[in-house]
Amino acid sequence: MSVSTLDPRTALVVIDLQRGIVGMQTQPYAADDVVARSVELAHAFRARELPVVLVRVSFAADGADAVPGRTERQPRGLAFPEGWDVVVDELSGHDGDITVTKHNWSALFGTDLDVQLRRRGITQIVLTGIATSIGVESTARDAYAAGYHVTLATDAMADSDAEAHTNSVERVFPRLGESGTTAEILELLAKTHA
Repeated sequence: MSVSTLDPRTALVVIDLQRGIVGMQTQPYAADDVVARSVELAHAFRARELPVVLVRVSFAADGADAVPGRTERQPRGLAFPEGWDVVVDELSGHDGDITVTKHNWSALFGTDLDVQLRRRGITQIVLTGIATSIGVESTARDAYAAGYHVTLATDAMADSDAEAHTNSVERVFPRLGESGTTAEILELLAKTHA
């Protein structure tokens, strides 16, 4: 197990598990499995009165708050169906959870997530979500740069591209934090936060 410890003030940060994203085909884990494992972690964090952060990506109907940069791979149009940005029912509806809306890949860029975490004394985050190589990795990079200890629940995340997921897990994440399975993180949480 490569996850060595969970700080006394650790938060779970769940990336983009919302209706419009969990409906995508994902690899190497099905989106339903990512949701189920994230729910397991959220339940354990809430039981220990540790923060759970539900991050969703959303844009104004006119796209005015979408990232404007020029890229070689043009994003799809911003015509999203009603409710696409609503956090899945399995995770939502819990008093005390923190909800963050982002307009970029990273949950820490252009949001109040850093303030929310620091005001609660959080020194470590556990990340889950979709997509591994986009929202999860971008958030992990920014969290590492901001001085947080980063733990990545690698079986509670997935991507539309299996190679992209593998690249993040095997090459990028070891430079940003510690990785483990949901079961390993839950076991460590039980030992360190009884």
